[in-house]
Amino acid sequence: MKLLLLGLQLISGLSLIILVLLHSAKGEGLGGIGGSAHMFGSQQGLEKGLDRLTMIAAVTFVTVSLILTITAG
Repeated sequence: MKLLLLGLQLISGLSLIILVLLHSAKGEGLGGIGGSAHMFGSQQGLEKGLDRLTMIAAVTFVTVSLILTITAG
């Protein structure tokens, strides 16, 4: 059981790192000067999906971490 939880924690941790890196930057940066930052505004559905997956991975990681901490003591 503990090995399964450790594997789940590893998978959720790695997926959380990957999902956070996949998010686009919220600031416009230098692209806002010429107005080219709004060129790719049609990715809102993709961002919502990434947000949902990131939230699921984060909740899974925290829950498994708490369970492992409680069962260790």
